[in-house]
Amino acid sequence: MLPYANRVTKGDDYQAIVRRGVRVGARGITVSVREREHDDTPTRFGFIVSKRVGVAVVRNRIRRRLKAVSRELLPEVGSGFDIVYRVHPEAAELGFDDLRERARFGSLRGVRRIAAPSDADARASKSGR
Repeated sequence: MLPYANRVTKGDDYQAIVRRGVRVGARGITVSVREREHDDTPTRFGFIVSKRVGVAVVRNRIRRRLKAVSRELLPEVGSGFDIVYRVHPEAAELGFDDLRERARFGSLRGVRRIAAPSDADARASKSGR
């Protein structure tokens, strides 16, 4: 089970993460990652699984699998991030290992994009600006 402190629970938070976060896509899933204001706050995960994905049994199975993947990712991601998984209908056909690989790829790539300075920042620091 994913601890309560590591869950996105408010609709406004979901909206902010999806709209203003870094987006990484893989077949069947889109991962949105946003850095939180305070780095010492625990990383939170959210899950968007619409009815287009399938019946309730399928949606809940995918959500449970993503929660398990999120729990595994907590030590790797560190603290201070919000991550939302938006599941597409193709994900209903994915096995656990494929879903884990795609969620892990998207999460870690999004965190790296945020943590790494942009190319413009890197060039400015090299030229002494």
